[in-house]
Amino acid sequence: MTTTYVPTVSPTRPWKKTPAQLIPTVVILILALLLDVSVVAVTPMKGKLAYALLFFLFSVGMQFIYAWVKRGRPAAMDSLAGAVTMTGGMIVFLPVLSILVTVLVKGLPGLGLHTFTQTMEKTSYSDPLSSGGLLHAIVGTLYLIVIATAIALPLSILTALYLTEIKGRAAGFIQFLVQAMSGVPSVVAGVFIYAAILLTTNLRGSTFIGALPLAILMIPTVTRTAQEVLLLVPAELREAGLALGATQWRTVATIVVPAARSGLITAVILGVARIAGETAPLLFTLGTTDKVNLNPFTGGQNALPYYIWSGLRDGTEGGVARAWTAILVLLILVLSLFTTARIFGNRKAKR
Repeated sequence: MTTTYVPTVSPTRPWKKTPAQLIPTVVILILALLLDVSVVAVTPMKGKLAYALLFFLFSVGMQFIYAWVKRGRPAAMDSLAGAVTMTGGMIVFLPVLSILVTVLVKGLPGLGLHTFTQTMEKTSYSDPLSSGGLLHAIVGTLYLIVIATAIALPLSILTALYLTEIKGRAAGFIQFLVQAMSGVPSVVAGVFIYAAILLTTNLRGSTFIGALPLAILMIPTVTRTAQEVLLLVPAELREAGLALGATQWRTVATIVVPAARSGLITAVILGVARIAGETAPLLFTLGTTDKVNLNPFTGGQNALPYYIWSGLRDGTEGGVARAWTAILVLLILVLSLFTTARIFGNRKAKR
């Protein structure tokens, strides 16, 4: 009995550069950096912008020339396109990185255990950062997000299903309304709820009233995103469900919606991100309090955006520092919700 030996070949990526092929690129970047520093030192061009601009021009130009000499014009054009694309990505990423670094640097000094366990009921903005916290604002923000999502989510998903699956006579008018609502300023939503409810009824500012304008702002974002996601579901899935004898609503409920579940969760995330930092609507509808209020229907409430606005309006060094801490907590809260929803969506999709 003979045994045939079959050598195992690990998969490779021909387009991926090997360490030896990266050496010329590293040498070019080092030469471009040295030339950049030299030019800035002997010319009137100064500052970070001069360093960045000259480094880009020198590195791209040298890589373009090297690729042209080594592999010809097509490779040189490919190198130029790759450098421009990478630079565009860095230009988009740098402002985000700058915001994150600034929030971390200015918000971390006031962050501690007291931030999540204490309120401002017995503390003023001018007191030391070690006293007082954001517990009341965090609770209020979570209440607002949950209530606004509970109101906006079913309306948004049902509207998106109507526009993509039913396509009835009112589809054109509803589509127009959704697009028009996308451009409504947040302060207009707050003024609308204030004029329609608070001025005409005996109700006063509360968590529920504050969530209403946020729901108005959330509906068009979730609807339009969900609509695009549902359109990505292949028509063959719908046809297969109908061919098996299922009704349209059953096909949509058991085939279309589960197939688009991950995208629908992303739509909800975008809607939450849209309303999490809104301040203007809350000024008219939320009321205010410096202690935890667990009743969403009576009494004033606080929220992180309102707390940030109050700290900046205070103008003192302590007030501004507390505002930066609240900004950091709000950022952490939104990123946590985003990460949790994405993990949950990916697990559901795999199942």
